[in-house]
Amino acid sequence: MQCSIETVMAGICGNVEGIRSALYDTLTPLGFEVYPFKIGWYNAVLSSSLHLPYADDTLAVVVLSTPSMFERTFRPFLESGGCVGVNDPIDQSIRHYINNCVSQCFPGQEVNISYDYEMLPSRKPKFLAQTAAHVAGAAYYYQRADIAVNPWGEKKMFGVCIHPKLGGWFAIRALLVFPGVVVGEELQQRPPPDCVPSQESRVELLERFNLRWKDGSYRDIVPAAERYSQEQQTYFSTPPGQRMALLRQWGLFSGAGSGTQAGEPGSERGNFES
Repeated sequence: MQCSIETVMAGICGNVEGIRSALYDTLTPLGFEVYPFKIGWYNAVLSSSLHLPYADDTLAVVVLSTPSMFERTFRPFLESGGCVGVNDPIDQSIRHYINNCVSQCFPGQEVNISYDYEMLPSRKPKFLAQTAAHVAGAAYYYQRADIAVNPWGEKKMFGVCIHPKLGGWFAIRALLVFPGVVVGEELQQRPPPDCVPSQESRVELLERFNLRWKDGSYRDIVPAAERYSQEQQTYFSTPPGQRMALLRQWGLFSGAGSGTQAGEPGSERGNFES
């Protein structure tokens, strides 16, 4: 991965389109999508205890992985011997490529990166991934509040983001914050596409995600332009503690470690929050 001179100059000039273009040009070929937003949009929909500690007009970018990330990024990372230690291999791969992108495209510029699996000392996540994706217009975050008549009583029902083109076949991976970049009127908030508009379909979506998440059927609540490969589905459906053994079986990993980091439904934490 290498940023061109034009990309670097666009990124360090400090304007929203330049930064978005630098990230898009570098990360899209690797199987990612990027969506800029203002910190104020995120903080406006959350309680103060969950606010990100930046001014409202500060630029942030949420990064999503698409199905092609597995073949374009993860497999090459493993084949190059980049996976070491006991941390989740997917997490290692994504951190490697995003960190490299930021260091190459924004040299000398302050960029604070948070990953979906990172926690604060209080044990709260560093950011609420699905909320970020929703306010950025990337994917609609369907929650209990989107159901007019609650059919579940007091039962806890987690919300889930649905992408207009990918359905549930994606994950939210990282948040980039540019503390020195103040965003003006050039960035306007656009609501995410409401691709599950009917009440009946929304109830079905939340029930699939909460009650039958292992079968992955919630991902297909809308037609998807791209889905995970069978190999990728096998990987994500394998318990985290058994994934290193699976990668060894596939001939993609020969080091020590068991990959014991726990995950939530689908083992894609960016698609799971209360």
